Amino acid sequence: MNSPNKDRLVLDAKMIERALKRMADEIVEQNQGTDALLVVGIQTRGVYLTERLVHNIEQVEGVRVATGKLDITLYRDDLRHVAIQPTVRSTDLPSDITGMRIVLVDDVLFTGRTIRSALEALVDFGRPARIQLAVLVDRGHRELPIQADISGKDVVSAQNEEVVVKVTEVDGVDGVWIRQI
Repeated sequence: MNSPNKDRLVLDAKMIERALKRMADEIVEQNQGTDALLVVGIQTRGVYLTERLVHNIEQVEGVRVATGKLDITLYRDDLRHVAIQPTVRSTDLPSDITGMRIVLVDDVLFTGRTIRSALEALVDFGRPARIQLAVLVDRGHRELPIQADISGKDVVSAQNEEVVVKVTEVDGVDGVWIRQI
């Protein structure tokens, strides 16, 4: 049994790899292929998960799906409480996403507020035909009526815990842990 001060491993690198392969298959299946598909990662870790999903899709389908990245910093409803000088990262999307089928990718779905911000940011670029949400981890505790269409793993967590996702590209290791805060 883990002590209260010890992080509890939920997904190791191999489990993340399997989850992303399964999620890639679900993306293709739910969209009946890859035509007009744009996979968009929310900065920061969602961008790297997007690249892995698109790589997995390419391995099976033989086509490279379009990707984008989205920074939601200026769309946050808690911006004035977060930082005096927020860190704004890059957004890289087609100038018009009208008619595209978009899969929005993030590492953890929690309250739904990040996704609300992402949806608001996306519509500034056009009117997509469809937006789906794919998350590596769905931990529940929604404050808004938002749900994932595709998730790698649903985890049970308490309000006094956080789900920590690490990816090799940023953190030097792949894994998901639950940490008491």
